[in-house]
Amino acid sequence: MNRRTFLKSGLGGAALAFGPLTALAMERRRPNVVLFVSDDHGRETLGCYGNPVIKTPNLDALAADGVRFLNAFCTTASCSASRSVILTGMYNHANGQYGHEHAYHHFISFPNLKSLPVHLSEAGYRTARIGKYHVAPEEVYQFETVLPGNSRSPVQMADNCRPFVAADKDKPFFLYFCLSDPHRSGGVVAESPYKPDRFGNRPAGYPGVTEVEYDPKDVVVPPFLPDTPACRAELAQHYQSVSRVDQGVGRLVEVLKAAGQWDNTVFIYISDNGVAFPGAKTTLYEPGMRLPCIVRTPWQRSKGLACDALINFADLAPTILEMAGVAPKDSTIQGRSFASVLESEHADGWDTTYASHTFHEITMYYPMRVVRERRFKLIWNIAHGLDYPFASDLYDSATWQGVLNSGATHYGRRTVQAYLHRPKFELYDLQEDPDEVNNLADNPAHAETLKRLQNKLKDFQERTKDPWRLKWRYE
Repeated sequence: MNRRTFLKSGLGGAALAFGPLTALAMERRRPNVVLFVSDDHGRETLGCYGNPVIKTPNLDALAADGVRFLNAFCTTASCSASRSVILTGMYNHANGQYGHEHAYHHFISFPNLKSLPVHLSEAGYRTARIGKYHVAPEEVYQFETVLPGNSRSPVQMADNCRPFVAADKDKPFFLYFCLSDPHRSGGVVAESPYKPDRFGNRPAGYPGVTEVEYDPKDVVVPPFLPDTPACRAELAQHYQSVSRVDQGVGRLVEVLKAAGQWDNTVFIYISDNGVAFPGAKTTLYEPGMRLPCIVRTPWQRSKGLACDALINFADLAPTILEMAGVAPKDSTIQGRSFASVLESEHADGWDTTYASHTFHEITMYYPMRVVRERRFKLIWNIAHGLDYPFASDLYDSATWQGVLNSGATHYGRRTVQAYLHRPKFELYDLQEDPDEVNNLADNPAHAETLKRLQNKLKDFQERTKDPWRLKWRYE
């Protein structure tokens, strides 16, 4: 099979691009693939991404055995919508999953699409999912096997995967392993004066997990968050939940090794979107969309690499399909495979990425489109006339309420008013202003940059048939 194939998508010129794999990879039998997705885990709470406090030894070991992407982005910072992009390789404005699938939100993908598990199943892979699903309809996101497991209990989930992993070594498998950690859980630490969310932590713990607790005074408060007692209390709970995720990764690796499958398994770790604090999740600021992505392949020659390619999660499905040797003829995938850069620290031709967010909850209509280069980033707030809407759990959080109740003018390095009321365009020089607080959109010195990025954004929307591209002409 020729893996250096470029398949035209059915969506107006969007392309599924396959690049060359290493010669070593070409000689191997088709690999198993594990896609491990945590829920609301940002880069700021991982040891291998520079946090000196968080305990994530298993994820750090995975990065040391593979490649860690420095510029990996979700395309929409919302659970269901992001997961639909991960599994279809299509931006959510094209696959129809504009926001949350569950309850009264009721967003679902178009029924004529083929997702990653369906392509792999048709190519002879065994497919299974366990934990959080959060996409619809099921016939689009069809897995052959649904494994049982509490999505807050990662070690037990990993143990529940043993029969599937070991079932048939002559037939490769795709395992989609999804946690609810470290998402907010709604319960609060009642004994704390700040009433922080528990992030799934509970006094009884979880089977097989050694809970790692953190002192609020020791956590690292990133610049986009306020350094307040309430925020530190919530970060300490979040850290504990992340360490539980890490133990799930470690147990799943043990399960794969015990079944004799590790030496032929691609293991990918990502999060669906940024941490569940205002300023990250549901926004397309860097903390909301720039995420961990660790890829370990059994054929990796240069281990422990940090790759600077700008990739996004629409690129995951074509990458997995290429590594599996699958080139579907009827694909609607809009991303492109990054398999060719797994051995590279610097990747030429991977200098621009895009993002497209429309809803979180049904009441949170706030479409944004983004073009992000290495230095400059443009956010188009299509509904800029509206106040920025809050996810219910973020608004109720001890962190946000503490800022409101104190009368503070700033939330992290951004003013409260700037967070709530956004202009039509936000243009940032990420080299000079990594915290995205100095909007250059109205600065005459950057007029050419603004125009250039606007044109790139328009081209992206045309290529991917974004319905919101009409706003350029009619408003």
